[in-house]
Amino acid sequence: MQYAAICIDKENSENLRLENRTDHIAHLKTVKDNMLLAGPFLNEAGRMCGSLLVFNDLSLEEINNWLEQDPY
Repeated sequence: MQYAAICIDKENSENLRLENRTDHIAHLKTVKDNMLLAGPFLNEAGRMCGSLLVFNDLSLEEINNWLEQDPY
């Protein structure tokens, strides 16, 4: 089964996002075999403001646990 996670950043958190980007990408790689799509949402100014993640063959429990550990 496939699931999508729509993650919206907290207001004024762009610097926090940039500081944690390397760790977030490393965390993404831990589920690369079950990740169909991952990418940022951009605001009107072209700055990252959230993420869309599409998972395959993971349970909701596994996804929620993974999301709780995500540096973002």
